Amino acid sequence: MQEQRKQRKTLRGTVVSRSGDKSIRIEMNFKVKHPVYGKLIRKTTRLGVHDEKNEAGIGDLVEIVECKPMSKTKSWRLLGIVQKAQEKV
Repeated sequence: MQEQRKQRKTLRGTVVSRSGDKSIRIEMNFKVKHPVYGKLIRKTTRLGVHDEKNEAGIGDLVEIVECKPMSKTKSWRLLGIVQKAQEKV
């Protein structure tokens, strides 16, 4: 009998930099409520992502999935591009 893998986490974020060959850095913004004062606080998380085909560009909305660590900072893999960035004219 074959064991099933656990469901891997998938997240969405915006590409903020192309940090090298086959690497991108994405940023996710979210709000959390302060435990004591109740005020909403903006939080930002930046993740290193492996982009095998170098297809994502700065400003694209992408979907990523967790994987085993590929380097010191990269432990996520690009699943696909949800929306391409709007080009400025």
